Amino acid sequence: MTKTAFLRPRSAPAEPMESLTGLLREWLPLQRWFAGKDRPVTDLGVLSMTELFPGCLHLLVHAAHGGVPAPGGTVPAGDCYQLLLGVREHPSPRLGKALIGRVPTGLLAGMTVYDALHDPRAAQLLLERLRRPGTAGPLRFECDGAQQVPAGLVPRLMTAEQSNSSLVYGDEYILKVFRRIQPGVNPDLEVPGALARQGCHRVPAPVAWLGTTYPFKATLGVLQPYLRNASDGWTLALDALASGDDFTAQAHALGRATADVHLALSSAFPIGAPGENGRTAAAMTERLTAAAHAVPALQPFVPGLRTAFAALATCDAGPPAQRIHGDLHLGQVLRAGREWFVIDFEGEPSRPLSERRSAHSPVRDIAGMLRSFDYAARQRRPWRPEWARRCREAYCAGYAARAGWDPRKKHGLLRAYETDRAVYEVLYEARHRPDWLPVPMAAIERLAVRGD
Repeated sequence: MTKTAFLRPRSAPAEPMESLTGLLREWLPLQRWFAGKDRPVTDLGVLSMTELFPGCLHLLVHAAHGGVPAPGGTVPAGDCYQLLLGVREHPSPRLGKALIGRVPTGLLAGMTVYDALHDPRAAQLLLERLRRPGTAGPLRFECDGAQQVPAGLVPRLMTAEQSNSSLVYGDEYILKVFRRIQPGVNPDLEVPGALARQGCHRVPAPVAWLGTTYPFKATLGVLQPYLRNASDGWTLALDALASGDDFTAQAHALGRATADVHLALSSAFPIGAPGENGRTAAAMTERLTAAAHAVPALQPFVPGLRTAFAALATCDAGPPAQRIHGDLHLGQVLRAGREWFVIDFEGEPSRPLSERRSAHSPVRDIAGMLRSFDYAARQRRPWRPEWARRCREAYCAGYAARAGWDPRKKHGLLRAYETDRAVYEVLYEARHRPDWLPVPMAAIERLAVRGD
């Protein structure tokens, strides 16, 4: 019997968890997908622990923080994370980067714990569970019966910087394992499935998925077709900049693709309500206030930025609110052959799931892509603002050609949403990539002073 055989679904024995807590408390903040890097972990508790298969534990853990500074006091903070932990007495030396540590005490004493997604054997066994619908304690494995996933596909863990973890199987499928878990259906399962039923070919459809029913219902992972030989928009844009090539034709086609997805979303999730600009402007102003409190460099620009949100409250409603992508940028689109595809409908993981699944103006997605062109143009000196301007124009023109309305003619809406996105970027970069902070700050200065 293995040392993990005593574990039972929904059971979180105090002794083994206490022996892991110290290791995880040090390891979690070092992970790219950990959201609380700027705050110490004050408590770490297990919500669910299941032996997925011998030598592999599935955990949902809650990392609590002392509180987030906010005007008038502090706000309690904490997040739920999904972990797949390998447990071996003598792990392979090839797992060096995945090692978490040796358990000092308890029933797992002397065993070495590591991130199991780095283990090819564990990754293959995980795919086998997804290929056959079934359960493991509170975990639920489901699949699209019309699509047959072959056995024996060789896994590899993607190393790109991201807020989740992804495994590619045989260059045929990609499994996104969500790290930060919230109750409810994840949009990255819900939206691609709905768009597939609409016949939208620009979004890979779900093939299989993993969820849990305890301690709450939630989506844990989604398996989709992998677009082999595809390049993401960010890489293509940087390549074009490096070689001095024009990118406007690709930007125009990307605008059309974005409109195609928006039109399919409006059909798949019929809402059709007018935008509530006053409420949206108030929420944007509130986010600005909180961000300026956390990042003092924002404070001199707050009065100018507020004018963008004040103008939003009084401008025309614009296109109806609908389901959108929620975090659209060049890294969320792939070009395979002559076609653009849109991926990663999870939205911004830092925002509540209910907000990410609700209706928003499609201008929010457009503003995200426009900001992404600006990011690309500022990757190396000298900055290329004119390159970004041409791409922005071409993207909006392509969108207008397909959608029937031109984002450039919604200046008040576009300025407000782009400002809100830039404020989010400042907060993100200050917490995760301080060296990148000058990029959104340049946009903040432009939007606060000139408003264009």
